[in-house]
Amino acid sequence: MSNYTAPLIIQRADPFIYKHTDGYYYFTASVPAYNLIELRRSKTIEGLAFAMPRTIWRKHDSGTGAQSELIWAPEIHFIRGKWYVYYAASHTTEFDKNGMFQHRMFCIECENNNPMESEDNWVEKGQILTPMDSFALDATSLQLNGKLYYIWAQKDPNIRGNSNIYIAEMKNPWTLKTKPILLSKPEYDWETKIFWVNEGPAILQRNGKLFLTYSASATDENYCMGMLTADETSNILDPKAWKKSSQPVFESDIENGLFGPGHNSFTLSEDNKTDLMVYHIRNYTDIKGDPLYDPNRHTVVQDFTYDKKGDPRFEKPQKFTIQ
Repeated sequence: MSNYTAPLIIQRADPFIYKHTDGYYYFTASVPAYNLIELRRSKTIEGLAFAMPRTIWRKHDSGTGAQSELIWAPEIHFIRGKWYVYYAASHTTEFDKNGMFQHRMFCIECENNNPMESEDNWVEKGQILTPMDSFALDATSLQLNGKLYYIWAQKDPNIRGNSNIYIAEMKNPWTLKTKPILLSKPEYDWETKIFWVNEGPAILQRNGKLFLTYSASATDENYCMGMLTADETSNILDPKAWKKSSQPVFESDIENGLFGPGHNSFTLSEDNKTDLMVYHIRNYTDIKGDPLYDPNRHTVVQDFTYDKKGDPRFEKPQKFTIQ
């Protein structure tokens, strides 16, 4: 089991840790107020818990249109010499006519070597447009064989459920080059508890394969993780290249009181020898109101191993207690 303190950071959902070539770990996540994007950095994973957060972007004033409400799930990436943060934002807290939140995906850019220096160094690149004008969120990126890919979750009005997982090649870090390809939609019972959801994609490249983890079902104790697998030499824009697990690969540990693990990311240990999974989780089920407004989804970092086929084995969530 992991040597890192659990939880590493309290009240941070949708956690993302990126290890850069400058020797720093960069951490971002949804903040409970859903009103800004913050970064923190440290030379060690453990140090992220004590690092001073720096706000790099704030939501627009209410009533000014897009990006003025509910800032969700930022991810920081270093692409072609510049820093980018992907995030989802809405213009309202109200649901649309289909009972869905009204988020779209956006991107900000920083050319400075140190993305922590100033909020003024971050420039809005606007909405990342897809052919469907619908609820969209949880974008991540993949750089593979000189190409840049965008992977995200979005609602298709013609498919039952809240969101599916899509992939497209990118022209640049804020513009799609190819049409979206559907990789996964909610279909198994563990993906359709209360809500039909596939969201929060994360990519791991190891052992000649690409592993795409994602989160499914409602964001309470039913939240869990599934996985798609493809050969790294395959055409990853071909849905047939991906094999979907019929069972969750990471889920609640009822016996130990750990509920709803998900929306993960991947990083490496300080010595670059151990793969780490970063995720959020709760330690209770008595949630008042909408689970999205309960702040106690905590960031956990734990290591994992691989089976004889070279596939990841995530085991169970790491035990912890909060006083």
